[in-house]
Amino acid sequence: MLDQSPIRSGGSAAQALAETVALAQHTEALGFHRFWVAEHHGSESFAGCAPELLLAQIGAKTARIRLGSGGVMLTHYSPYKVAENFLLLQTLYPDRVDLGVGRAPGSDSVTAQALAYGSPIGVEYFRNKLLDMMAFVRGERPETSVFARAHASPQVAIAPQFWLLGSSEQSALYAAELGMRYSIAHFLNPQQSDRLAQVYRENFQPTDALPEPRVNVGVFVLCADNEEEAEALALTRDIWRLGLEKGNPGPIPSIAEAREFPLTAQERALIAQRRQHAICGTPAKVGAQLREIARRHRADEMVVISNCHDFSQRKNSYALLAKEFDLQASV
Repeated sequence: MLDQSPIRSGGSAAQALAETVALAQHTEALGFHRFWVAEHHGSESFAGCAPELLLAQIGAKTARIRLGSGGVMLTHYSPYKVAENFLLLQTLYPDRVDLGVGRAPGSDSVTAQALAYGSPIGVEYFRNKLLDMMAFVRGERPETSVFARAHASPQVAIAPQFWLLGSSEQSALYAAELGMRYSIAHFLNPQQSDRLAQVYRENFQPTDALPEPRVNVGVFVLCADNEEEAEALALTRDIWRLGLEKGNPGPIPSIAEAREFPLTAQERALIAQRRQHAICGTPAKVGAQLREIARRHRADEMVVISNCHDFSQRKNSYALLAKEFDLQASV
C-alpha cells in the first residue's frame, strides 16, 4: 500500500502522520507486503514531506512489512545523499527497504526551486542521477566520473530494491533501460497505464540484479461494507480533487461537507467521467476490478491508495481488501 499521510478537515498534520504509522502497523498485521509513503511539499492536503524520516519511524514500529518511498523526488536532490539515506535505513531494517524515486516535482514551481536551491542541475539530468544513485548504493563507480572517489556509507550486504515511479512513456523507458522495477501510477493516468506496462516490458534490459521485468500498479481504492458507504467515501475524494484543480487544495472533506458542496453541471459531469476509472465499492466489486487491472497490466503486484476523511473507514477498507484477497495475517 501507499500512504500519502492525508490531512483531514478538522485534523492536523501531526494527526495525519500518527495515523500513517498506525496504518503501517494495521496493514502489517493484515498481511500486506509493502508499505510506501509519498513525498509532497507545501501541501495543505498531505503531511508527508520527507519519506526517509517517516520510514525510520515506521520501521521502528513494525517488524516484517517492507518499507519504501513512493517516492523520493530525485530531481531535487543529490543522488549521493539519497543513497546514504536509504543505506542507513537498510542498515537499520535489513532487507526491508524499497528505494522508489520519481521525476515529478511533488510541489508547485516555486517550492520546487526552493527544494533545489543552489543546484544548477535540472530535470534533463534525471537519467544520470538515477545511474549515480544506484551506483552509490551498490558501492560501484558512478556515471558522473568526477565523483569516482566518492563512496556512500554505510554499505550493506543486500541493496534496497530500486523502483522508478511514473505515469509517462519516458518513465517506462528509463526503468526498462536501466533495469529498474517499474511502478505505474494508474491513479494518475488510467487511460494509458496498461500501454506503459507494455512499453516497459518490451524495452526491458535485464541485469544481474533484476533479470526479469517487475511491474506494480498504483490504484486508488475505497472498499466499504456496502455500495452506499463506498459512494459516500468516494465523493469526499471527488470534492477534494476539484478543489485541488481550482487552486484551492485543502484537507480531505468529511462526508457531510462533501455532500453540501455546491456543484455545477460541468463538475458533476467531470466527476461522473472520472468514476468510470474509480475503484470503489464492496469487496467483491473492488476485487473483480483489481484482478482485471492486474491482468491487463500483467502486474506482479498492486499498490493501493485509500484516502478518505475518517481513519476508521480507511482501516476498514484495507481490512476488507485483505479478506477479499486472502492475505495471510501476521501474528
